[in-house]
Amino acid sequence: MKKILIIALLSIFFLPVSLFAGEAELKLQTTCPVMGGKIDKNVYVDYEGQRVYFCCPSCKENFLKDPDKYFKKIEKDGVLLESVQKKCPVMGGDIDKKVYTDYKGRRVYFCCANCKAKFKEAPEKYLKKMK
Repeated sequence: MKKILIIALLSIFFLPVSLFAGEAELKLQTTCPVMGGKIDKNVYVDYEGQRVYFCCPSCKENFLKDPDKYFKKIEKDGVLLESVQKKCPVMGGDIDKKVYTDYKGRRVYFCCANCKAKFKEAPEKYLKKMK
C-alpha cells in the first residue's frame, strides 16, 4: 500500500513537469529590443498583433526599419511580447487564447486548430495580414 501511495504522489509531482518538457520558458518584455535599455511603457508600436515597447522614440523608428531583425532577437532572448491581437489571421474570426503558436518571437493566436495548421504552412503570408 505504501508503494502505491509513493508512486501516486511521485506521478502527481512529475506530471506537470513532463507536460511542459521541451517548451522554452518565456519571459515578459522588460528591455528595449534595439538598445537594450529599460522599456518606457509610453513608447511602443503595435506590429503584427504584438505590442513592442522601447526605451525611446528613436528605437521605435529603428525597429520599424527592420522589424524581423528585432523579432529574431526577441525570440532568441525568450521574450514573450504583449499581444494586442483580436482576430485570427487565417479566417478572421475571434481568437481563442488556448490555440496559439510561437513564431519568430511572436505569439500568434487562432480561432481554431485548423487555422493554426494552415498558418504553419505559410506563416509570412498570414503575418502580413496582421500588419
